[in-house]
Amino acid sequence: MKKWIAFMAVLALVFSCAEEVVKKPEDMIPRDTMTDLLYEMAVLNAAKSTNKAILEEQFDDPTEFLFKQYGVDSLQFVKSDMYYASQPLVYEAIYKEVEARLEKEKKAFEEARQKRTDSLVSRSREIRDSLGLEED
Repeated sequence: MKKWIAFMAVLALVFSCAEEVVKKPEDMIPRDTMTDLLYEMAVLNAAKSTNKAILEEQFDDPTEFLFKQYGVDSLQFVKSDMYYASQPLVYEAIYKEVEARLEKEKKAFEEARQKRTDSLVSRSREIRDSLGLEED
């Protein structure tokens, strides 16, 4: 009896997952474009939290600028986002791609910053040595 109940529960779960909860919008944003857009939005949100004034000097509405850049509007974005969110495995994969790109960019930025710092330290030592100054 327990096996039968477990079987029915699994069967119900499979059929409920196969059911389309949100209908695919006619003007749906393709997955690759959606991934790129979500990546850009994450960068934009980070920029807003860093220095919103500089961002607002350059753009009246940064989010609207992104939508224009990708040829979408806010309603199309919301509908597409809802559709992708109704497919958890696809949505998770999209966000993992975004996260991986952000991590890659972060690593590249940190490496460049470290290289610049190392270069400055090296140059500082050269100047001190040429002037005959001792290190602190």
